[in-house]
Amino acid sequence: MTTERRPTRLHHTAYVSRDLEKTRAFYEDLIGLPLVATWCESDELFGKVRTYCHCFFGLEDGSALAFFQFAHEEDQQLFGPEIPSSPFHHIALNVDRATLERVQRKLADAGYKEPQTYVLEHGYCQSLYVVDPNGMTLELTCDAPEAITEQLVRGREQDARRELSRWLAGDHTSNNTFR
Repeated sequence: MTTERRPTRLHHTAYVSRDLEKTRAFYEDLIGLPLVATWCESDELFGKVRTYCHCFFGLEDGSALAFFQFAHEEDQQLFGPEIPSSPFHHIALNVDRATLERVQRKLADAGYKEPQTYVLEHGYCQSLYVVDPNGMTLELTCDAPEAITEQLVRGREQDARRELSRWLAGDHTSNNTFR
């Protein structure tokens, strides 16, 4: 048994924003993540001094979603945002049912509708997807209580490598027993 520790939690994940005020309004006012820190900095990065603002929106566990906006257009163009338009490139946040429903109402009241926002029932969870002001997809996920029992979670963990090997070998049979 190893005594090495794995990382304890996500500290933050960072993206480049086109407009930090629109980003703030979306994540703070609509999604409910408070702006917990704003760092305004100039650093030598990649051979040049670059000036930027870095905003952090806090999650309950102390981790954060972070967004950069550069002061100069050439840096903004160089570093992003290059966010793919695929729903398979997204951030997923765990929420309870009441939070999912509250955010869904707030988004609807703010004029978000398909294709900017949609709900998928995965069986083991229900997910609300919304495209943020930066073109990035955010997923709010509410786990189904029957899918997060200790026995089921432990079983999925024990089967993870075998299931991956099976799928990579060409057996693409679904193992989602909740659908």
